[in-house]
Amino acid sequence: MTTLSAGILLFLILDPLGNIPLFLSLLKNVRPQRRRYVLARELLIALGVLFAFLIGGQFMLRLLQLKQESVSIAGGIVLFLISIKMVFPPKEGGIFGAIGEGEPFIVPMAIPGVAGPSAMAALLLLTNAQPGRTVEWGIALFIAWLATAAILLSSTYLFRWLGESVLTALERLMGMLLVALSVQMFLGGVAAYLKGAGV
Repeated sequence: MTTLSAGILLFLILDPLGNIPLFLSLLKNVRPQRRRYVLARELLIALGVLFAFLIGGQFMLRLLQLKQESVSIAGGIVLFLISIKMVFPPKEGGIFGAIGEGEPFIVPMAIPGVAGPSAMAALLLLTNAQPGRTVEWGIALFIAWLATAAILLSSTYLFRWLGESVLTALERLMGMLLVALSVQMFLGGVAAYLKGAGV
């Protein structure tokens, strides 16, 4: 996988377009002059968490004694579940639970809004598959995060300009692409396991 393809994969997983309606609803009780600050803070927290997973991924896998095949299969399953949520969005709140009042902090905007389980699983998979390319994966992650941040910081204008129906259609299109990627990741893990087992 190239740096560009890894960046595109991570961008699809971060799903900024699908997060726009959720983030707008989470920020509706925040004072207008603080909304951009809160959003930028949550995005930076999410970036820090994702980089921690990228750098510490190999140590975590060694600690848990996980093989590449199991991470690939698990990552494919998680990606598939996330993509299904994108294609068939749940009702208000969804996996994030009911939307509370006040200023959100870390949960649910940073985690799991941006730094969700699928992004963490993808980073673990990348570092485990090719550990010598951590710098390239870091560049891919930063590019994906930067594009996500640009979209989410412009969420008010995009929501007003595109409308909820167009954003929903784009999210479902991204979900369909993720379905294909998740199946490929799952099959790759199964094939590697069968090859290692001598089947």
